Amino acid sequence: MNGEKGPLDRPTAVEYASWFKALADATRVQIVSLLARRGAPMSVGEIVEAVDVGQSTVSAHLKILSEVRFVLVERQGTSAFYRINDACVECFPSAADLVMGRPAPAPPVCAPTQGERR
Repeated sequence: MNGEKGPLDRPTAVEYASWFKALADATRVQIVSLLARRGAPMSVGEIVEAVDVGQSTVSAHLKILSEVRFVLVERQGTSAFYRINDACVECFPSAADLVMGRPAPAPPVCAPTQGERR
């Protein structure tokens, strides 16, 4: 990929497309921005209050964001708290650079870390 004039390989393109698709909604961009700026886990209720969208809508958006690992879920008893996945947020600018034909500082590696899944 580095220095090549051709397109990205298919698996990389598919992964990046899923990331861009996950951010192709204003509410999801607001949620990612909120969690990244807050820097601490938040409950669905706190997120609902901050973005002024219904609870079921926020929950649906959080599900999409967690599927691409931008957002991680931490369960505490019966409560769920959401936080930004710093590893994938670090990868996203590299993905945008690669898609636009610029060299990336490092290859993107955004695999889930241990303890990230339920």
